Amino acid sequence: MTVQARSVLLLLLAASLAACVVMPRTTEVYDEDCGIQARQMTLEVQQVGVLVGCHDRACGAVLVTLGIVTVASAVVSGSIVVAGNVVYWFEKRGRCLMQDTQ
Repeated sequence: MTVQARSVLLLLLAASLAACVVMPRTTEVYDEDCGIQARQMTLEVQQVGVLVGCHDRACGAVLVTLGIVTVASAVVSGSIVVAGNVVYWFEKRGRCLMQDTQ
């Protein structure tokens, strides 16, 4: 693969990530084993903008910046989802135990 082809491929990859953020989302699900509504968190990708009219090196800098924002939001939101799901798991276990004793 030539340097130019590799550059175009990287540019297309970066453009596919451009102007996206990853957000945590809380949903309620029914737990049939316990007979309760339980909450869980998932990750959701949101597109917040579209890159139009970009030229030369400035375009590369913008794409790199947008890629960094996308990755940073994925790391932060992923950490929130993991912590939230641990809390929701404990909450679910407690509610499930209360259901068993009734």
